[in-house]
Amino acid sequence: MSQRKPAENRRIEILTATLDLAFKIGPDHVTTGMVAHQLGLTQPAIYKHFPKKEFIWQAIGTALIARIHENIDRSNAASTNPMGVVRCLILGHLNFIMETPALPEIMVTRDPSGNLATTRRGIQGAMNALRACLKQHLESAISAGDLREDLHAEDAVMLLIGVIQSLALRLIVTRDPAHLVQDGERLLDLQLMLLASEGNTT
Repeated sequence: MSQRKPAENRRIEILTATLDLAFKIGPDHVTTGMVAHQLGLTQPAIYKHFPKKEFIWQAIGTALIARIHENIDRSNAASTNPMGVVRCLILGHLNFIMETPALPEIMVTRDPSGNLATTRRGIQGAMNALRACLKQHLESAISAGDLREDLHAEDAVMLLIGVIQSLALRLIVTRDPAHLVQDGERLLDLQLMLLASEGNTT
């Protein structure tokens, strides 16, 4: 028999188990029965906290969106140097994916049931905020002469987000998040070196 826990702790366990299963078998295949089995609970115990499965995904979406905005706020506070903020934004998001490896599949997996639609829209909105923050600091870096003066900030955003996307795609294929941040930092530094103004070692 599972131990009775405070409601908020149990909710967190349900969300964590759902994300774990989403990475293992794909978010569209996760059922409340699987979540209950992983936690040693009955399905009614799950429904006590989340009456419908889509409510689980909505709560997950809220938590993931908050993490993306936390990364934006933390990165903005980490450095007064635009390029320092850019590095923090990219590496912070890669750390987030490493800790929550189901995230890429939540974003790209087909969803016949529609349970993920609201979650995806919210995450996409948060990612748009991350892109806007990247663009702002890249524009500042271009103006400061840290990056090539002929560089368009929007192009730079696409190239740097591409580092995240390529590693996220590799994660979906390999199922191994172990070297995500290490490889991401190396690729990010290479990309920034190629974008730097002549004589600048940003």
